[in-house]
Amino acid sequence: QVQLVESGGGLVQAGGSLRLSCAASGSIVSVNVMDWYRQAPGKQRELVAGITSGGSTNYADSVKGRFTISRGNVKNTVYLQMNSLKPEDTAVYYCHFRAVLTGLQYWGQGTQVTVSS
Repeated sequence: QVQLVESGGGLVQAGGSLRLSCAASGSIVSVNVMDWYRQAPGKQRELVAGITSGGSTNYADSVKGRFTISRGNVKNTVYLQMNSLKPEDTAVYYCHFRAVLTGLQYWGQGTQVTVSS
């Protein structure tokens, strides 16, 4: 089992910044991918950004150049720095962990991000 604890959500004005954090604990395997997904009301959950244990990253087109995903110095911590936020970024943001070799997946409880215009 892997437990994911997110923090850092909140209310911010358009153009502002927030940083989300996700700490993974439990049965962590070394080869993994940690992602941030988001789900807005009435919409499907979508991938925002991901980072492998080797440091490779990928981003949704809608956030490229504004969001940065990174791994922390503390093992199995991942951050999402969100700059130039827009009202359309408003959603519940979920941390996701995937063990590459087994395919096992885990989700955090979600953190609300609200961007006012």
